[in-house]
Amino acid sequence: MKRFRTLSLTTLFTALLVAGPAAHAAERVVVLTIPGMICATCPVTIKHALSRLDGVKKTNIDLEGKEAWVTFDDQKASVAALIRATTDAGYPASVKP
Repeated sequence: MKRFRTLSLTTLFTALLVAGPAAHAAERVVVLTIPGMICATCPVTIKHALSRLDGVKKTNIDLEGKEAWVTFDDQKASVAALIRATTDAGYPASVKP
């Protein structure tokens, strides 16, 4: 019985060490409001700026609604980095409440 418990604990700790970092990564979706989008070229520029960030997996841009839905890995990117990317591209953004 003692040997079984030792083997079980060893297996558990090994599994936790291997899966630990990946277990904390989470895919998030944030909606950004971008009031400066006014023409057909704006979404292309914004999508390009966001897509260049490490961790951004998907972007959907709505010109009429002046919004961007961004799916990203929160271990590689942050909401602040997304906003900085759109702002640096000339389109200040904020998180939709």
